Order: sequence, then C-alpha cells, then structure tokens
Amino acid sequence: MSKALIVYGSRTGATANTSEVIAETLRKEGLEVKVVNAKEEKIKDISGFDLVLVGSGIQIGKWTGEPEDFLKKHQKELVTKKLALFVCCGSAAPLSEGEQKTKEMETGRQKYLEEKAAQYKLKPVALGYFGACYDFNKMSWLFKKTFGSMKPQLEAAGYKPTENGSYDLRNLDEIRAWAKELAKQ
Repeated sequence: MSKALIVYGSRTGATANTSEVIAETLRKEGLEVKVVNAKEEKIKDISGFDLVLVGSGIQIGKWTGEPEDFLKKHQKELVTKKLALFVCCGSAAPLSEGEQKTKEMETGRQKYLEEKAAQYKLKPVALGYFGACYDFNKMSWLFKKTFGSMKPQLEAAGYKPTENGSYDLRNLDEIRAWAKELAKQ
C-alpha cells in the first residue's frame, strides 16, 4: 500500500478541511494517509512516504509560514518524491466574470503554486488551486473592515452564507476529483 503525507498550514480552517477532504479521497483510492498540521507537528523524516502533499492558505499574498518551512527543510528529499502542492485562496474563485476571472485565476495559480515550486526547484506532479472560506465571525476587526464590503459581491456571485455566517468558495467535488486523479499517479 502506498503511503501519502499531507502537510498543511491553515489560518482559518479552510486548508485544514481541504486536507481532510483530500485525505478521505486518497484513502478511498487505497492509500494510507497521514495528515499533519505543520503548526502543531514538525515532520523530521519523509522517507517512508511515496507521495507528499503540501498545502497552505493564502493571506495577503503569502503562504502560511509552517508549510513554507517544511518545503525549505525537506527541499532535497522532495525532489525525489511524488509531490503535490495546493492552496486555498480567494483568487481561485474570483467574483469577477469572463476574461478578467480567467486572468485572475491564472495569475494566482502562477504566483502561489508555479513560482513556489520553482523557488525550491521542485517538480510537482500536481498543483491544486482551490477556493477559500471567509468567516467574518473569526476575522480581526481590520479584515472585517477590509472584507466586509465583499459580502454583497459574494452573494451576487451565488455564494450563500453557511449557518455560522461564513462563505465557502471551495468546490469540494473539484477537490475530490483532483485527489482521485493524484492517487492514480
């Protein structure tokens, strides 16, 4: 049985939940999966894993520090592994339409995934670019002030608040399909 490691960093929980959705899918495909919150556990050895996935939330244009540290620490080993990178990011589900939406998504994918892989000289077998979650109840007052005007845009784009008032811009079926395809590799 192939073994997979998912290492993630999450500020609001979207990447944590996405990691669990990916893990569940990989398990259904026959892989043994370990999921690690990089903030809570430091991985010392990745030699026992056939597949390594590293994921991060994006905030103010940056990866979360802990998965970035993981990439730095294990850079030499990761070039010998099947590697996948993924992010949960608002620009993966932009509120604009048509050509502008496509351009925003391409720019974000390049910046947060392709450039990150190139920075560490990594050759991932897959890049996952998934939407974010906006939980206005957990945001600092500064982010609430900044993102508060987005609520009408989110609803106009078809996103409805969940029971707790957050907005989930992820497509879980897309995430599962990505993980299923990854398991075949």
